[in-house]
Amino acid sequence: MLSHPAAAEQTRVVPSLEDPSLYFSRELSWLAFNDRVLEEALDARTPLMERLKFVAIYGSNLDEFFMIRVAAIKQQIAAQVLRRSDDGRTPAEHLGTISEHLRGSLARQMRLLADDLLPGLEAEGIVIKRVGELDDETQGALERTFDDRVFPVLTPLAVDKGHPFPYISNLSLSLAVELEEVTREGVQLHFARVKIPPTLPRFVPVESAPAGARWFVLLEDLIAHHLDALFPGMEVRETYLFRVTRDADLDLQEDEADDLLEAIESELQRRRFGEPVRIEVERGIPEYMRDLLLEALDLSETDCYEVDGFMALRDLWSLIGQPDYEKLHDAPFAPAIPKRLIGVTDMFAAIRDGDIVLHHPYESFDPVVQFVQQASEDDRVLAIKMTLYRTSGKNSPIVRALLQAAENEKQVAVIIELKARFDEENNIEWARRLERAGVHVVYGFANLKTHAKITQVVRQDEDGIRRYMHVGTGNYNEKSARLYTDLSLFTCRPELGADATQLFNALTGFSKVTDYEELLVAPVTLRRELTALIDRETENARAGRRSGIRAKFNAITDPELVRALYRASQAGVPIDLMVRGMCTLRPGVPGISETIRVRSIVGRFLEHSRMFVFENGGDREVFIGSADLMARNLDRRVELMVPVTDPLVAEALQSQILAVLLADNLKSRELQPDGSYRRLAPAGTDLPVDAQKIFLTQASSL
Repeated sequence: MLSHPAAAEQTRVVPSLEDPSLYFSRELSWLAFNDRVLEEALDARTPLMERLKFVAIYGSNLDEFFMIRVAAIKQQIAAQVLRRSDDGRTPAEHLGTISEHLRGSLARQMRLLADDLLPGLEAEGIVIKRVGELDDETQGALERTFDDRVFPVLTPLAVDKGHPFPYISNLSLSLAVELEEVTREGVQLHFARVKIPPTLPRFVPVESAPAGARWFVLLEDLIAHHLDALFPGMEVRETYLFRVTRDADLDLQEDEADDLLEAIESELQRRRFGEPVRIEVERGIPEYMRDLLLEALDLSETDCYEVDGFMALRDLWSLIGQPDYEKLHDAPFAPAIPKRLIGVTDMFAAIRDGDIVLHHPYESFDPVVQFVQQASEDDRVLAIKMTLYRTSGKNSPIVRALLQAAENEKQVAVIIELKARFDEENNIEWARRLERAGVHVVYGFANLKTHAKITQVVRQDEDGIRRYMHVGTGNYNEKSARLYTDLSLFTCRPELGADATQLFNALTGFSKVTDYEELLVAPVTLRRELTALIDRETENARAGRRSGIRAKFNAITDPELVRALYRASQAGVPIDLMVRGMCTLRPGVPGISETIRVRSIVGRFLEHSRMFVFENGGDREVFIGSADLMARNLDRRVELMVPVTDPLVAEALQSQILAVLLADNLKSRELQPDGSYRRLAPAGTDLPVDAQKIFLTQASSL
């Protein structure tokens, strides 16, 4: 007997919002994002070198995933942590699931390189040759290269009773060498390790390549071909490439550190000696050799990944950067200067005329640099305060401007985040240079990262003191501002300036601010205020008022905010989320998240901007900021969200940027209830929409 649909609806059981089935694995969600990066490399519509770039990014991302996320899981396993994550898995179950998922992804990546990208490069004249397939004259030239440039750098390391297994540095390539020695007692087998020197180019040019072509041999192949020079009197039987990944997260006891800078320097030294978390081995490696490596590194079969082809994908960048192959890249573009700022020499006057928003990389980062440079030289400027998370290296124009400001005897205070992962050494160097110049350098709070992106300039204007601000969603890094999509807001609104002063006082002094008038600041108010904004939409929907949430950010993994969004969806709030990476929220679940749509864009530029739009019963509110919806951002970082109160700027953000992103149907994937992502395509009479191309076209017309 068939049941009536209404009856089925009445008997449907809605799970508790704490039910693990409502949450995706954070780790698997991250791997799904990296798979979307790999999909871009699979797309034949993308220029060849850009496809190779996505493969390099895929590999680099995966290295960091193991160094940080997998390392953390293995630490939990070692500590016998049995607590299940929000999705119901134990640490050991997560590790097994990660390993299982990656087997398929890595196989796709290897086939892509071997069957598509490398043959494509060969057709364009860029060829990776094996030493043994070259003619005698060319091999002779390479042998001289080996003798002169490579051999002096190599250090073969034997492994036997008298020679313990050597230390294998993080992400280094090594050759496992099987040697045969004939003695009176008979044939003896030996094992040795030869490190591939990271100080030498991985791709060794072949000078005799035909005209118009570029031939290379891999450094490891060149070394393997001449191993007899390293082991005279021995016969080299087999060589196999392998690579080790180690735990690279810093383990700081900040509460016990008298000097944070010295503590981080010490931890950076220890990072080199982190515990192994992964080994990659060349396919075909003998079982005994594989077992020897696993035992020496205290790794299991789960941690071992066979590679059938190119290893250490990040090294592909040296091929991607080959000159004279512009046709294999995306068409170059020059970031535009908005019409309002063309020819402007006084940024302060422009900001007084009204708030300004910039959309990077389509609009130039130069006005941000100009703002800080002008502040460093302007006689009316009394003080400059800034947070620095990542900069562009030794020639950062932002930091040069801060040094100039200090030389001009302005009061300069800079909060430098020494714990910015993998930028620690760079930030330590800048901290010392700024301190020597007389800048007040602060390292932020113990056990909190300062991730907020804000600059405040205090200026004596003709009508009194005025505070000018720049708030961004990205770092003060003019190089990444050409690669990442981010937003910049310039304003001198007094209420925001007052809050910013309170924030800097809290960062540099003993001020214990518990509330702000306009700014949303983590870890003080951001979680509470974000939850309240979502709950307000929930109440509006229940009361029949206009409601809706549209937002763009990089990740959502915080269970409290996921539950708040679930409650909003249950009340009927339409929710559109653009989430680049990790998303533990499960959309489209009947009775839970039917009104939630989650999309992700992976394209030419890394989507990095964060913005939030709340309908608020028709009185729409717009925010931009530095935070993602993760516990670390809300509870363990100093983050900032700023309301965009200028009506024209707010309208531009929500209708000219966010709406276009949400309409993308070429580079966008939609998250399905089962955790898979479905690539969108124009349907019926729909026009194709590639948001990043639209923004590029708009910028070029300015």
